Amino acid sequence: MRLLFRSLVLLDLISLVLMSMQLWYISNHYSELPNQLSVKIESILLFPMFVLVLIGAIGQFLLKKFGFILYYVQFPFRLYLYVFSIGFITMLPEVMEIYNFKWYDALLKICFMVEFIRLYLTIKGQLKMKQQFIEA
Repeated sequence: MRLLFRSLVLLDLISLVLMSMQLWYISNHYSELPNQLSVKIESILLFPMFVLVLIGAIGQFLLKKFGFILYYVQFPFRLYLYVFSIGFITMLPEVMEIYNFKWYDALLKICFMVEFIRLYLTIKGQLKMKQQFIEA
């Protein structure tokens, strides 16, 4: 179980690196963003989301209860803001120089699926750890 959570933390750290690049761009080009309310809300929500993912990753690495609770709080925002554990796979077509948008849609659907699988595994893992703690 520890290995599972540590590997999920590693995936979160990769998404934090990608988020930091997004946040850098947003902070430097906020005035150039489209003047739509949804775009502005997404841009603003990314900043506290970065902090939540960082603190949640630390908590899950240490196997603390607050790390799991923060992941549960983050989950709907992850889906809304496209902050996925394996979100970096959506960049694979660019890396392989395949500029076809059909790949992005397929990979995005995979990211959604994997995020729900991660939620399931996190719940099952936390319940198993809780049961082991009660038995000990």
